[in-house]
Amino acid sequence: MYRASVNDKQFSIAPVNGGFEVDGSLVDWDVVKVSDNYFHIILNGKSYRAEIVKADLSTKAFEVKVNGKIYPVQVRDKFDQLLEKMGMTQNSSNQMNFIKAPMPGLIIEMKVAAGDPVKAGDPLLILEAMKMENVIKSPGDGTVKNVRIKKGDSVEKNEILIEF
Repeated sequence: MYRASVNDKQFSIAPVNGGFEVDGSLVDWDVVKVSDNYFHIILNGKSYRAEIVKADLSTKAFEVKVNGKIYPVQVRDKFDQLLEKMGMTQNSSNQMNFIKAPMPGLIIEMKVAAGDPVKAGDPLLILEAMKMENVIKSPGDGTVKNVRIKKGDSVEKNEILIEF
């Protein structure tokens, strides 16, 4: 399932049998690609001209012009939603507030301490869960403000481990 926001209004979108549902309702539409980034859509008996004006695939942010009006669209897939649920979201300035445990487990190694600067992708700690070692990495740039755990600690899912 995907989450999308258009002008700050939230929608859930799920693929279903070659079509899709929006907020649990099946959408019956006809879409024809006219050319690159241009589409003709018929939805509920109405005709729409749509153009993808801007697309940033790395942030999944788009600007879509429909019948002359531009709409900002933000899409979050399952992975984005999972990171959000784990407290590992980042805003456009690449800032973060904390890292939560993605699952219950045992801290087997700490890679950072309070005051350490980190870059996106830097390893922060190693969490052992179900006999597997999971390297928890920084989702963005920042400075470690507080480390709430230490090597040998058992943690629960969603427990805050590191603050930025």
